[in-house]
Amino acid sequence: MTQEERLSFLLRFLLAEDPAYADIPIPGTVSEQRRLLRGLLNVRPPKPIRAEFLEIQDAYLQERLKERGVQSAADLIPLQPGLSVWQGDITTLAADAIVNAANSQMLGCFVPCHGCIDNAIHTYAGVQLRLECAEIMRRQGHAEETGQAKLTKAYNLPCRYVLHTVGPIVQGAVTKRDRALLESCYRACLELALENGLRSVAFCCISTGEFHFPNEDAARIAVRTVQSFRAQHPDAPEVIFNVFQDKDDAIYRKLL
Repeated sequence: MTQEERLSFLLRFLLAEDPAYADIPIPGTVSEQRRLLRGLLNVRPPKPIRAEFLEIQDAYLQERLKERGVQSAADLIPLQPGLSVWQGDITTLAADAIVNAANSQMLGCFVPCHGCIDNAIHTYAGVQLRLECAEIMRRQGHAEETGQAKLTKAYNLPCRYVLHTVGPIVQGAVTKRDRALLESCYRACLELALENGLRSVAFCCISTGEFHFPNEDAARIAVRTVQSFRAQHPDAPEVIFNVFQDKDDAIYRKLL
């Protein structure tokens, strides 16, 4: 099956799942088809799915990953011992784990083609990630608390695992509690990584996007917390501060 045939199968399968999609045509261009697929994956609830779909989805996403390219965490040059900065798409980074800035429902972003990291990670991991998160939340029985962390498989991402953490939502001026909760996000992820023997963890800029934590303030907390944790735990994982915007790249490089 070619990549175009996989894409066509996935679109037809997802459109046929819901009668509300009956009048949605499959676009004529590959870029539009990819966007429609992403939107359909984003809105799909965590419900059972056929093995045939998963097989073709996985083959499709693995081929897309090859097209987008993979960056190995092992090839990054540290700015301090065990601390690196990398500007790029975290869904293409081959580390032991990447950190997802999740929401309290822990099921990924349901807004079609939204630009948040939660959306991207669930899109390129595949539907299995939402299914695993749903099972975690079913067993937990309540919304995820801010400042905690959960570990899942990474499925079709090049990393081995995903660490999910809910950062604080800043409303107005940053409070002492906001700072403490953001610090807890970094510490909880590192503790979970250490418990599971992970050797490298890539952190996104937690809470700085949709949750409105000021970028430089958040970066200072991130660097300070990571440095303190690594000083206390000699076997702590190496850390990559993953940034997407130029301003965040400049902030982290200045701090390190």
